[in-house]
Amino acid sequence: MKLGVSPDTFPPRGHEAKRISIVDAAASVFCREGFAGANIDLIAAEAGVSRQTVYNHHGDKEKLFVAVVRDLTERCNTGIFATISTFPDQPRDLEADLIGFAVRMNRNCICNRDGKFLRKLIQTEGERYPELFAEWLERGPGQTWPALAARFARLAYGGYLAIDDPDVAARQFLGLVNAELQTTFMLGGTPQDEDVLQSATNGVRTFLRAFGKRKAAATMEKQSVLANA
Repeated sequence: MKLGVSPDTFPPRGHEAKRISIVDAAASVFCREGFAGANIDLIAAEAGVSRQTVYNHHGDKEKLFVAVVRDLTERCNTGIFATISTFPDQPRDLEADLIGFAVRMNRNCICNRDGKFLRKLIQTEGERYPELFAEWLERGPGQTWPALAARFARLAYGGYLAIDDPDVAARQFLGLVNAELQTTFMLGGTPQDEDVLQSATNGVRTFLRAFGKRKAAATMEKQSVLANA
């Protein structure tokens, strides 16, 4: 006979481990069921804890939802900043190095579990919690986009790219390198490795047509002529 296991019979876990387990389970349930369809019993069962443990940690469903968005934002930021640290500041092969970076951004920050959960919650619940997602915009893209823009500014300063506005260039780069993955995301799927590479490759090549070395050289030559006029 198969014995049932109640949530409270799971091995003891530390406070932080339980908190993470609850947040992860809640993110999964909120994405799958929507805020309206989610409930504390479902989340507790998925986390392997009692419903009282969920209440002890987060109070109620709405507070738990806020905690999920904030936690996912922080975790996504950590992954994005770690990936930005691998940006090719002194590229040996600009196109190949930017493609490699774009693949890492897509794989580590957009296609991963936290990225998918956060994107889903923004799309489905953003209207319900405009202030919360305004906070996400400030603490998420508001911090990571300038960091990436600074890297592109260095490439422009080094003569690798011709960029007038690094902030715009950074946003366009991110939009281009995952553009071909959006349909898969909308259908709730996970892109295959070859799809991630293809989207990154096409996006980088399009980006370089607008901001690449030949344009950079022409811009620098024009600036030199004007300076000597």
